[in-house]
Amino acid sequence: MKRMHVMFVAVLSLSSVAFTQTTSIRLTLADAISRGLANSHRIAEIKAREEGARAAAHGADLANRPVVSAGAGYSRTNHVTDFSFPQPNGTRLVVYPDIPDNVVSRVSFQWPIFTSGRTEALERAARAEVTAVAAEIEAARADLRFEIVRAYWAAATARETLRVLEESAARVEAQVRDARQRFDVGLIPPNEVTSLEAQRARERAQLIEAANIRESALIDLARLVGAPLGAVLELTDPIVQPAPDTRLSTAGAMVDAALGARPELKALASRLTGAESRQAAAAAATRPTINFTGGVDYANPNPRIFPRKGEWQESWDLGVTVNWTLFDFGRSKAQMAEATAAVKAARERMAEVESVVSADVRQRLLDRESALAMVSASEDAVKSAAEARRAVSDRFAAGVATSTDVIVAQVALLEIELTRTRAIASLRLAEARLERSLGGW
Repeated sequence: MKRMHVMFVAVLSLSSVAFTQTTSIRLTLADAISRGLANSHRIAEIKAREEGARAAAHGADLANRPVVSAGAGYSRTNHVTDFSFPQPNGTRLVVYPDIPDNVVSRVSFQWPIFTSGRTEALERAARAEVTAVAAEIEAARADLRFEIVRAYWAAATARETLRVLEESAARVEAQVRDARQRFDVGLIPPNEVTSLEAQRARERAQLIEAANIRESALIDLARLVGAPLGAVLELTDPIVQPAPDTRLSTAGAMVDAALGARPELKALASRLTGAESRQAAAAAATRPTINFTGGVDYANPNPRIFPRKGEWQESWDLGVTVNWTLFDFGRSKAQMAEATAAVKAARERMAEVESVVSADVRQRLLDRESALAMVSASEDAVKSAAEARRAVSDRFAAGVATSTDVIVAQVALLEIELTRTRAIASLRLAEARLERSLGGW
């Protein structure tokens, strides 16, 4: 019995370990972008709006097709005296009998054969909205791609910062041990040991802060890529300086490329087309429309057949109707003014976005040049700081330098290594911003 109890406890322990085990996901930047695009609720929302726009466009396309309808009704009337005429044979011809129960049914159709261009204009507006929403999907993809790139490099930078701090903390720990040994044999005063210990405490605090920043960046990245709750993300792309982009040309050419590629401008252009089409539809509201109509009646009694009889009879009709609104108290003018204002607003909005895109591309180019210069300068500074720290450490080992000199050299190297890491990450982010400004060019 005791053996069974032990086995049961062991099984429960293994189950608990398996249940609490977290999922580890290895991510390159390309993997992160792919997962984010596949799991984005924002893009799914815009796709749903695209489906609605397509349905509306299909409905507008069917507006010039005939509409068939069916109806039926029953009415009860009061009794009336039969109206009849005498005939030569002595009988009476009843031309209006007393029929209190009246049942009527009708199948009819209406076919707009001419609408002065209103139907066609509304159809063009609906199709323009479909194109605009499709461009919005591309804009949302570009925005999400940039957000993922930003979050990925933020997490990678935090990871690299933590690594640099851990290496620096390990060096300080070794220096503290060495200083204590020197103090024990009377080679250095106690203040040099305490100075190194204070530096170690400061770097431990920086380690804690860097670890929190890394976890926060990973949480943001996990949200963007749709990772399950509690998953551990392992970023595999290193923080290294990217290769030069051979596609880059002059600023003017890049601005022209951005104006032709930005999905936001494509969406605005489509919405401008739709606004112009709705303007044309509003202008056609005061023009005549022609409809082809017809129907079949099956009623008891049938009021179209004389004389009335209390039996089921059918009749039919075909015709052409013309409708022309001559006066509507200014409703058509108000609709036309509203559509004209919408066209003007769309044009102004498009001009504003074009100016913003032009300035944005030039600013992103300046950011990239600044980031490249910072990376180059930090690379040289790291080499100089590393050599300075090595020289001070050798002098400290030989007893001709103090722990203060070591701390100063160590802090200088730490700060420039962190600066280099941030400079490379800033360069990656500047390139991502530039690519977003160019519309994914």
